[in-house]
Amino acid sequence: MPGRPDDVARQFELDRPRLRAVAYRILGSLGEADDALQEAWLRADRTDTSEVANPSGWLTTVVARVCLNLLRARDTRREEPLDDTPRGRAARTGTGTDPAEEAQLADEVGIALLIVLDTLGPAERLAFVLHDMFDVPFDDIAAMLDKTPAATRQLASRARRRVRGVPAPEADLPRRRRAVDAYLAATRGGDFDALVALLHPDVVLRADAAVVPTPEPFTVGGVEPVARGAMASMGRARAAAVVLVDGRVGMAMAEHGRLRVVLRFDFAADGRMTGIDVIAEPARLNELDITGIG
Repeated sequence: MPGRPDDVARQFELDRPRLRAVAYRILGSLGEADDALQEAWLRADRTDTSEVANPSGWLTTVVARVCLNLLRARDTRREEPLDDTPRGRAARTGTGTDPAEEAQLADEVGIALLIVLDTLGPAERLAFVLHDMFDVPFDDIAAMLDKTPAATRQLASRARRRVRGVPAPEADLPRRRRAVDAYLAATRGGDFDALVALLHPDVVLRADAAVVPTPEPFTVGGVEPVARGAMASMGRARAAAVVLVDGRVGMAMAEHGRLRVVLRFDFAADGRMTGIDVIAEPARLNELDITGIG
């Protein structure tokens, strides 16, 4: 890859689909991924690449470093409030992002995977994505993170355990997972009767102030009111997945790859849901231990 600008541009365009895939999986947001590619191109265009032996690997490194910087900057904004207004959504997604394309990408990658990845630290996320998804050697990743290859392997291993999930302490994990799967399917499909069948007559839903948002947390009791509340979250449910929350079967909802809402469920002996905790306050979300279900 000689250092001429036209050669750099040609190689970048050849690699663009893969580079975009790398950026999307690291960042979880199509808008941020496209921003990262733009920044990576500006860096590549300003660099003398005449001595680069592996052009594709070098471009992957440039993109990954840009994404790492974005992840680290994102960590400083973890306390930002949930904002579901159109202006709030536009600010997070950037301009020119196609919601349908983003939804398709999320389905391809896996919503549950994106949710769990968002709970990882920047170094863990980068190590896992680059090595496990794109076969980047640990030696190369270690150089990006300024760590030893052995330390980088440990980062990827910790991330892998969280993504794959750990044994849950619940004795009735399979039945409860089926119930939460059914709750998610009914919510997505707007099936009110199916939701009602899953709820105990004494069910109580508790939501913190950031869910709607409201000035104070609120509580709703009774099968029909709780089911109607679930129907109101049909839009969010399309970006939700069943996960383990503090070792219990729960549900998490993402927005452009960012964890936004978590549901924790309590069950009666007959398997129906007696309690639903809806958590959206950033400080509370950060305290939750969220993993995949292996």
